[in-house]
Amino acid sequence: MRRFVTDEAPRMNDHRIARSVLIAIALATCAQTAHAEGTIYSVKDRSIATSQYVLDLGVGAMLKPRYPGADSFLVYPFPIIAVGRFYVPGLGQVVDGSKVRRGFYFFPSFNFIGERKASDSPDLTGTNPIDWALELGLGAGYRYDWLRGFVEFRQGINGHTGQIADLGIDFIFNPTNRLEIFFGPRASWGSDKYMNTYFSVTAAEAAAPGSVLSTYNAGAGFETVGLAARASYAWTENTTLHVRGGWDRFVGDAARSPIVKAGSENQFSIGVGVSYRFAFDVFN
Repeated sequence: MRRFVTDEAPRMNDHRIARSVLIAIALATCAQTAHAEGTIYSVKDRSIATSQYVLDLGVGAMLKPRYPGADSFLVYPFPIIAVGRFYVPGLGQVVDGSKVRRGFYFFPSFNFIGERKASDSPDLTGTNPIDWALELGLGAGYRYDWLRGFVEFRQGINGHTGQIADLGIDFIFNPTNRLEIFFGPRASWGSDKYMNTYFSVTAAEAAAPGSVLSTYNAGAGFETVGLAARASYAWTENTTLHVRGGWDRFVGDAARSPIVKAGSENQFSIGVGVSYRFAFDVFN
């Protein structure tokens, strides 16, 4: 039970809580910008220096495997969201558009996996359908000049209810003032529920008419290792072009899954997108 000495105490505590929440949201969003698309800001850009809010919003298209282990591809849309400047009344600019060159950073993490049906491939004949899944979570990293490392942890919703952890290291290059490139190794870990959803084959599925799969039970462990790269180019002061791609190879229980053996152990993806900067004031 909360106890207060005076009527003023609860109001002060509520203000502190609200202020802490606003700061956490702002800083997390900004860190996601650095990790996700690496929006480039010009030092001569007056909108960064004067506006209370600077947002980069855009959309892209990603060509990726139809489902984990597939040897066919689909195009999925993905959002591009970046916060370069964020104002909190009473505190001022808690995010000022400067990039973290050395130190820790935190960010929200999310991923989407499309639905999987037996009709998606003859390799899946007899398997039960898996609904689309949304993964939400948090990440943390540390950057030191041209090198950074990070880890992300997400919880699955809808299609699977397992947990996923991604780890990575990036080498960062700035060939020009307008171009920023990230490149490095990746690894992904999945919990028992996640691995069982996408890589296990039940006895009933294996015995279904037309099935080419054998019974298999996948457990928790590392799912993939691979490489990822991303480049962001400031085409104009307000428009940035983004290109991203990656290669992952299944390992452990995932690599031994009959679904992966019937599909592909190598998973490739490539995507392009564009974002536009909006700068504005809300509070006078």
